[in-house]
Amino acid sequence: MIRYALNCDKGHSFEAWFRSMAEYERLEKAGENACPMCRSVKTAKAIMAPAVARTDSPPAAVAGGEPVQLASTHDPKQKAMLAAMRELRRKIIENADNVGDRFAEEARKIHYRETEARGIYGAATPDEAKKLIEEGIDFAPLPPVPEDHN
Repeated sequence: MIRYALNCDKGHSFEAWFRSMAEYERLEKAGENACPMCRSVKTAKAIMAPAVARTDSPPAAVAGGEPVQLASTHDPKQKAMLAAMRELRRKIIENADNVGDRFAEEARKIHYRETEARGIYGAATPDEAKKLIEEGIDFAPLPPVPEDHN
């Protein structure tokens, strides 16, 4: 996984995770890197400070052939962020229905009141996510945590 800082044409700054640099470029070319604040697909990479490995840092892990730098176990802010992400994932899994790859279909049924409103989670392709955004259906991607790839 690779994280990029992005800016949209409306001036919003946000971060997004991608499987690889090639995946980012493919999604950017297809206009599928939408701003989470305004849904604009006119985005570009922002300048980021490089990640420099420290001698006391753990080595990079490899997930799916792509190097992934693990969060520093010495940085309390990163530890707190990861703990909060794990807790959010736990609460979603406990309190929502896993609809798997039917996410877009179920989200539409809930949005158009064809079924009862409830929390759901699952998977959607970039094209399905783009269409949900175009229809005004609110959803949010759930960022992976390091153990998702171990």
